Amino acid sequence: MDPKLPQPTEPTPPVEEPLSPGESTAWPRWQTLWAGQWGNIRVLAVALAIALTVRVLIAEPRYIPSNSMDPTLHIGDRLLVEKISYRWQPPHRGDIVVFAPPPQLAQLGYEARQAFIKRVIAEPGQTIAVRQGQVIVDGEPLQEPYILEAPAYPLEPVTVPAGQVFVMGDNRNDSNDSHVWGALPQGNIIGRARFRFWPLDRIGPVS
Repeated sequence: MDPKLPQPTEPTPPVEEPLSPGESTAWPRWQTLWAGQWGNIRVLAVALAIALTVRVLIAEPRYIPSNSMDPTLHIGDRLLVEKISYRWQPPHRGDIVVFAPPPQLAQLGYEARQAFIKRVIAEPGQTIAVRQGQVIVDGEPLQEPYILEAPAYPLEPVTVPAGQVFVMGDNRNDSNDSHVWGALPQGNIIGRARFRFWPLDRIGPVS
């Protein structure tokens, strides 16, 4: 008898790794899509974190709701308020500052979110008075080309306490400021108005 010839065998099919539960052949496509979406979410989250950090620690936008700073600032002006410099130095005369209501106004019902904006006129230890339409600091009349008109009220001499400043609006006769409620604690100051970014025809530094 002829020896038996080996019988042909069918080729062994390639072995595939089993899919994990819930996995499908479409997963790579969805994985790529999700990775792209997640990347966008991460970029957005980082941008938001940076924006919040800048707003809380460095600068924030504000708008002018009243005419108390005319003619320097008008209703609707939008400003960038810088919040860094007063960490290392106190405010000085001439600075335009944004601040939370002092205790005198808080007692009248003003809320912390109702920020004010005024100009620093006298620093701690200085004595301020208003006589015959002239603001006088330490016996010297101030030259104030930035005001709308001379103040139409008198103010008896007041010495600014330590840690406080005396602030007034450039629109002297229509401003709820230190001549009404007293000196402002420096701790209430949010920052210094530095730059007007709206309206575009008046864009530029605030002085």
